[in-house]
Amino acid sequence: MARAPLLQLSGISLTFGGNPVLDGLDLTIQPGDRVALVGRNGSGKSTLMKVMAGLVEPDQGTRAAPPGVVVGYMEQEPDLSPFATLGAFAASGLPEGEDYRVAVVAEGLKFDPQTAVVAASGGERRRAALAKLLAESPELMLLDEPTNHLDIEATLWLENTLRTTRTAYVLISHDRAFLRALTKATLWLDRGALRRQEKGFEAFEDWRETVWAAEDEARHKLDRKIRSEAKWAVEGISARRTRNQGRLRALQALRAERAALIRRQGTADMGLDSGSASGRLVIEANGISKTYDEKVILKDFDLKILRGDRVAFVGPNGVGKTTVLKMLTKEIAPDAGHVRHGTNLEIAVFDQARAALDFSMTLWDGLVNDPDMAVSGRADQVMVRGSPKHVVAYLKDFLFDEAQARAPIGSLSGGERARLLLARIMARPSNLLILDEPTNDLDVETLDLLQDLLGDYDGTVLLVSHDRDFIDRVATTTIAMEGDGRATVYAGGWSDYQAQRQALPMKPAAAKPAPPRTGAKENIRKASQTLTFTEKHRLNELPDEIENLEAEIGKLADALSDPDLFARSPDSFRRTSEALARRQAQLTAAEEEWLRLEEKAADG
Repeated sequence: MARAPLLQLSGISLTFGGNPVLDGLDLTIQPGDRVALVGRNGSGKSTLMKVMAGLVEPDQGTRAAPPGVVVGYMEQEPDLSPFATLGAFAASGLPEGEDYRVAVVAEGLKFDPQTAVVAASGGERRRAALAKLLAESPELMLLDEPTNHLDIEATLWLENTLRTTRTAYVLISHDRAFLRALTKATLWLDRGALRRQEKGFEAFEDWRETVWAAEDEARHKLDRKIRSEAKWAVEGISARRTRNQGRLRALQALRAERAALIRRQGTADMGLDSGSASGRLVIEANGISKTYDEKVILKDFDLKILRGDRVAFVGPNGVGKTTVLKMLTKEIAPDAGHVRHGTNLEIAVFDQARAALDFSMTLWDGLVNDPDMAVSGRADQVMVRGSPKHVVAYLKDFLFDEAQARAPIGSLSGGERARLLLARIMARPSNLLILDEPTNDLDVETLDLLQDLLGDYDGTVLLVSHDRDFIDRVATTTIAMEGDGRATVYAGGWSDYQAQRQALPMKPAAAKPAPPRTGAKENIRKASQTLTFTEKHRLNELPDEIENLEAEIGKLADALSDPDLFARSPDSFRRTSEALARRQAQLTAAEEEWLRLEEKAADG
């Protein structure tokens, strides 16, 4: 005998001034369902989830759940004001004597139930909301971005918990590995309509491409039919005016049908300009250490980052990943050791706190008042990778419409804020990108585009992320921060790190060998490492030589950028190209020589 559904929505429509967010939507959730809810940022996923939870009333349609069925919703910004601690909030819906459930979940999600609400961070508040939902264990859980602010260890704990639960759930998440592991059906919200496929997220992208291809074919056939009928209306109607009024009405209906088709939103027109090349050496850290409030963040750590590297930092929340990034970019100084930057660095930073965004400003003002984007004397244009562009046109490149241009930044969703921050850092050239949790709140299509851009980017990338799939697709090196100041360097992305971690004993890659015993051998080694007079002189000369080579390379590159040079003078084009190749080879050799002598001097 079939069981009654846990939730039914019928004919749901909802409009927030303009195009409908939900349009005639039907939905049924059955016991045991494990469903991914996907769609573009701004498509209405969170709104639909609130309708499912009974928190938002639709303009039309009905919501029905059987008596006794509890539908639980994870609030994005819960009201904790009536409670003294996070634990008190999380346990507020439990029967007396069952507070232990919160303690169990809090351990897995890694937050302290005794934390005072007034002192709790946004991430801790979200984890408390997630703990409350899991502890209450309703018949249906609605989870909107539950992995935001979770580190990978907590995400894996949640993944295992949801894998073994008997509770039905619907998930919104940007974490593709999380969705692939857990879902058995997919709801796709697109242009107000909802489709369902009885396959998990793993099959979503193929399904989406199939649907879009069918739409394109249907639109193409309709356009051909309209053109054919319009031609008949012009050429053949005069002799059969009365008899063919029905065909004219059919043409009008075809045109109305075509006008009613809602074009799908395009992808963001994002771009990265790596500008002028940095030196081959980007960052070198020697023996750096950092301690905060007696907590060791990093101890005696060495790292060399070369041009083109993609380095991901992983580890538990609070272990100090962002602190390490700030030391490597010289925003903060290490307690011991030193950090050296290579030449010609242009740094752009995407910070997880979105601190670069003034939430009281409008999107328009936030861009035109950015010192890196302002166009002198123009309040309606921004400088985008060296060329002025109208502010609304640039916002449209990142999928904002004209009405949003005058809206406050604080009114944007998490995904929209992330896109706006990307718009700011992508407007100017950079050859070193610092990406601190860039994937939070971004939709799948924008994530795909960002990954493609990073793949083609000529610069260097330092990345902090808890998104395993994103790390696998982007990183060439993964640094695992393991607590107590230990950091281990692994080749490849997350999956490579996991494979190497299982195969090799855990030890800090940056740990230095024990110093040699004193005596004759050590004295010989030190003597051999001491710079000669010629080497010292050469070390002093090299910075100026490198600077001159970079200047020459810049001039040669400017000459080659002339699109008419080849047509005007093929010999000049050839000689300039050969000179550029020689100077680049000389620059690489000079940088390597400088690095070798610097290391020898330090060792000596």
